[in-house]
Amino acid sequence: MTADGWTEARIPDQNGRTSVVTGATSGLGLATARALAARGARVVLAVRDEEKGHRAAAGIAAARPGAELEVRRLDLADPDSVRTFADGMRADHARIDVLINNAGVMAPPRTLTPQGHELQFATNHLGHFALTGLLFDLLLAGRDPRVVTVISVNHRQARPPTDPAGRPRYSPMGAYNTSKLANAIFGRELHRRLTAAGSPVRSMLAHPGYTATGLQTSATTALWRFLLGRIGNPLLAQAVEQGARPQLYAATDPAARPGELIAPDGPGELRGHPAPGRLSAAATDPDHGRRLWELSEQATGVRFSALRPSA
Repeated sequence: MTADGWTEARIPDQNGRTSVVTGATSGLGLATARALAARGARVVLAVRDEEKGHRAAAGIAAARPGAELEVRRLDLADPDSVRTFADGMRADHARIDVLINNAGVMAPPRTLTPQGHELQFATNHLGHFALTGLLFDLLLAGRDPRVVTVISVNHRQARPPTDPAGRPRYSPMGAYNTSKLANAIFGRELHRRLTAAGSPVRSMLAHPGYTATGLQTSATTALWRFLLGRIGNPLLAQAVEQGARPQLYAATDPAARPGELIAPDGPGELRGHPAPGRLSAAATDPDHGRRLWELSEQATGVRFSALRPSA
């Protein structure tokens, strides 16, 4: 792959393919769902707020009459919601061709889920880990099936997670960075295990650079809303349609290589067109991968029965 100005106009025909996009009511998720539907995919909008999900679907349908869209509730921080979503997908679909693990939360005050997991780690990583495992049989039945895990350039600033509760000290952005490193480690470890099993499913990684989305402005601490949303977005951020291109490339392009990161090609990977990106040493370390996988299985109770640990 080379940095050659790839845009969503080059997405191959998606007719007959089913894509699941988490966090599809706004920002990167909505832009991704819109682009896939425009190329003919059946798109499942996996959303926490169904009313917002139906509004998003209506907007997509208005631009593309006849688009095949579904809205299904999914709260990634709630294990019961993840299982209910997966059960519903298995009841109504014979296969999934693309799963885009896009949804996320950023920089809230320290919050624990009822299971005792720090909210950002639970939503951004554990929920997606469980969702991927519970949908794995449908992915195995897909055509050129892909799992796209959306990470952040911030993963390079974190250490591997060791405690789902986020102890002993809590920093809102520190916990966010840790959750995004977990995403990166998961994407790479999934790639190793899929390769070892000879699986047709491909694990892809992508990050949007610095993109103007509601994630920054919805940070629930005033300091981070001000720094990211009021200062960073107007000065540094690219448009959401451009930020979605790395994950769209990873989800659709025949040349996308599994296990590698797709990122913007500009300085610092903050802006630009899809191109090979740089993963941190922690993200690619197999020992970190095995440890995070075991931690995630214990925290979620979900196991990928078709995959054995990588060598």
